[in-house]
Amino acid sequence: MKILAKKSLGQNFIFDNNFLKKISLEIKTKPDNVIIEIGPGLGTLTNYLSHKDFKRLILLEKDSRLINNLKRNFTKDNIDVLNIDALEFDYQNALYNDSIIVGNLPFNISVELLYLLTKTKSWPPNQKKMFLMFQKEVANRIIASTNNKSYGKLSVIVQSRYLVKKIFDAPSSIFKPKPKVDATILEFTPHNKFRSININKIDVVTKAAFSQRRKKIKNNLSNYQDIINKLSIKSDLRAENLSVLDYCRIAENI
Repeated sequence: MKILAKKSLGQNFIFDNNFLKKISLEIKTKPDNVIIEIGPGLGTLTNYLSHKDFKRLILLEKDSRLINNLKRNFTKDNIDVLNIDALEFDYQNALYNDSIIVGNLPFNISVELLYLLTKTKSWPPNQKKMFLMFQKEVANRIIASTNNKSYGKLSVIVQSRYLVKKIFDAPSSIFKPKPKVDATILEFTPHNKFRSININKIDVVTKAAFSQRRKKIKNNLSNYQDIINKLSIKSDLRAENLSVLDYCRIAENI
């Protein structure tokens, strides 16, 4: 039976084997790793992941139409097929220590899911690496640096917890159905540089700072003016001029 992608779930399947192989080569695993694949769909990338070294391979698929096909194709004892929404899975469960998270993320939940994987209660998290695909525009926002129009709240929050590296772009032509925009694969590696700073405080500061991008921080962050003065940060700068370190230092002093 032919299964069509569901627009409501943000599904776009990849069938290009050259591209799938290219992704797979970037994902290095060890026998003690738990691989968690978000949205395996028809299992085209799963075919490559299933031949890697791993302790367990967990497939998270929300679309119940695809579950039987995945269970039929991946029958090893250490492969689990779960019919679950990726936003409801407990990635920090002790069972999933030393995990590698992989996903061609549904475009309609990609940012929400990344926040979930970033704003965990304890740090460092279980995941040691993540290889995630986003719409190109969203990926550019994630990796943007200061003094860039794409730099914003998302950039700061994610970079306060991960080293993020662009792997390569994914042209829209490799997907079925073909989306209107290209995608980008990013690699995330957790770091501990700002682990002592409450991520929710960073969220509050960046939300205020970027609420009106054209205004200066003396207006957007007027509630924190004493802290800004104490840290010798120029108050006539705009939100995009402050570094991740600057935002973390402000948050640390709240």
